[in-house]
Amino acid sequence: MTAEPSLAEAETDVDTERLGRLLGDPGLAWLVDRLRQRMARGRPLTGSVTLSGPDESQRRAADRLLGRAPRSSGSLSIGLATVDEIMRRSGVSPDGLAAAVVALTGPVILHAETRNREERAWEKAYAPLGTLDAELARWAERIRSDGLVRRLARTPEAAGPLVEAAVRALRALPASPPTARATFAAQNLSGAHALDEGTPLATLVLSGIRCLTGFPDGSGAQWRREAWASAGLLKDDLSSTVLTLNLRGTPPLDWMADVGEPAVLTLRSLTHRAPVASVPTTGTVHICENPAVLAAAADSLGPACPPMVCLQGQPSAAALILLRDLSLRGACLLYHGDFDWGGVRIAAALARSVRWRPWRYTAADYRAAATAVPEAPDLTGLPAATPWDPALAVALAECGVRVEEETVLDDLLMDLGLGPR
Repeated sequence: MTAEPSLAEAETDVDTERLGRLLGDPGLAWLVDRLRQRMARGRPLTGSVTLSGPDESQRRAADRLLGRAPRSSGSLSIGLATVDEIMRRSGVSPDGLAAAVVALTGPVILHAETRNREERAWEKAYAPLGTLDAELARWAERIRSDGLVRRLARTPEAAGPLVEAAVRALRALPASPPTARATFAAQNLSGAHALDEGTPLATLVLSGIRCLTGFPDGSGAQWRREAWASAGLLKDDLSSTVLTLNLRGTPPLDWMADVGEPAVLTLRSLTHRAPVASVPTTGTVHICENPAVLAAAADSLGPACPPMVCLQGQPSAAALILLRDLSLRGACLLYHGDFDWGGVRIAAALARSVRWRPWRYTAADYRAAATAVPEAPDLTGLPAATPWDPALAVALAECGVRVEEETVLDDLLMDLGLGPR
């Protein structure tokens, strides 16, 4: 046997012409609306409904429906059992008031059913997230729960194409070699402007990029440019630069190394000529976080300083390209940065792109430096992991002070003067 249709959807033997005159009066629209709301919530049509401050047409329609003498003041109250009995006894709607409402206004969909149908539609819109690699699984779970896609797309119908495009973009990242964002969008998405600033797709893809590359929190146009660049998507190939000292490989670099002066390489120079810098004869490149270290090395050691690269904060696309190239050709990269949570995040971000060994950047080095600095500033920010030396994160939490690179500059310069540590 087949199940009986629900009352909210059943077709019944209703006298629609008389029903329209009786319950379809414009003065009773408020009543019909209240009845539909109750039915949608699954509540029975019992008790009464009240309208405060009714106008004259609403009073007349109610009095005509109930067959009572006109009333001229006070709120308007209608007993639903009375109306149901009128519908049945008059033959207008033999199955009662609920059937009359359906016949007059159309099927009533239960709110729970609507919610279930909508949630199924959202799950279908989110389905492409399941094709992402494990490194983006946590991001995929987060945007399901934090409402970002719902805020950007508003409806599951709009969310489906948005999520599918974002997944397609993220599966193609990071871009190697780095490329202009417009070029990437033209090749992988609906057109060159698909990732323009302010579009829902750009917002969603940038959110995924931050998880993919570990780019730290921030705001502003410059921060967004660097966040895009961390995945190899560039506004242009001149804005991204890297600061170096005593690298060789081209006539300009050789000339700067001969005099021991820092040089700035653009992403354009690194991607249009390969390789730009040759691997040093020592096989070692020292990396620092802050320009003050590289400047002091140039001042103190000049041409005798081993080759250096300075990140100047979060690794730029130019820095990553240069260091990846050097690493692939056999260079040993030694890294030092600030001993604080921001510094270790930069180090961890770099480690996701290239292999490096710590250069005075272990728990033992930190504890020694923290002890030697009597009034070091307090450590602030959220803790971060230090995969190259898990004990470093423990030491940072225990000591609770920040040690900047400039504080240990003498030790760093001593290492540079002696050669690889």
